[in-house]
Amino acid sequence: MRKSLAAGLVLTLVVTAILSTVFGGVAVLPGLLSGLLATVLQVFAVRALQRGFGGSHTEFARGFVTGTALRLAGIVLVLLAVLLDRGRFAPLPTAFGYLGVVVPLLFLEVRFLR
Repeated sequence: MRKSLAAGLVLTLVVTAILSTVFGGVAVLPGLLSGLLATVLQVFAVRALQRGFGGSHTEFARGFVTGTALRLAGIVLVLLAVLLDRGRFAPLPTAFGYLGVVVPLLFLEVRFLR
């Protein structure tokens, strides 16, 4: 769990730096907030999956579904941010901020669960 948090924070800073280079200063807020959202949701998703390890298939499936639902909720929150305040949350920087953090964390999840 700590590894997911540390990796997510580093990824958030890297992705935000890239976004601010590409899109300018307008991308800093959406990059940081969507990256932090992805990090927090990933930490909770990993925790839910860890609870399912060592248990029955039903407990493992429950942890997997919980993690998937959390990540889907993140996508919905990103969409709501863009729709409600497009001035602060430009669509591309906000989406790239979330996806640029959550996708690498998904790939790293297998290593962190060992």
